[in-house]
Amino acid sequence: MSQVQKLRLNMDEINEDFFEDTRLLGIMAPLKSYQLCLQLNGLLGYQFRLNTEIDIHVRKKDRNYYFSVYQSSEANSFLEHYLYHNQFDGEYLLPEFRHIDFLWLMKGDFVDDEKCQFIRQTVNSIAGVQLVVELTNEQIKNKGNMIF
Repeated sequence: MSQVQKLRLNMDEINEDFFEDTRLLGIMAPLKSYQLCLQLNGLLGYQFRLNTEIDIHVRKKDRNYYFSVYQSSEANSFLEHYLYHNQFDGEYLLPEFRHIDFLWLMKGDFVDDEKCQFIRQTVNSIAGVQLVVELTNEQIKNKGNMIF
């Protein structure tokens, strides 16, 4: 008889790899995603566009939830910016941050403290933005929800 060997994904390792060398901002702003992106594109020179290929699909309580992700590449760099909408139809991508409307993930290249602080200050200057806070990996309980 042949033995079937089961392989298991190590989710902790996948999460660690995905979030390695990232910065994450939480933004409280009761704005539409496209409105925030227009402001970010104008003020910071990014080109945030909806990327439907990496939308996040979460299934809870026999229902499907789809969280939109906007993406912008930075010129002459490997740095990618992802803006997640944290809420869809009463459900949250990261339930531990219910007060946060958007999550801005910077991934692919090093982002120093000075640049991160500049982005935070600029985002905070947008009309309608109430709070911009940096989140640490340790604070995120549902990291797997952000992986595309």
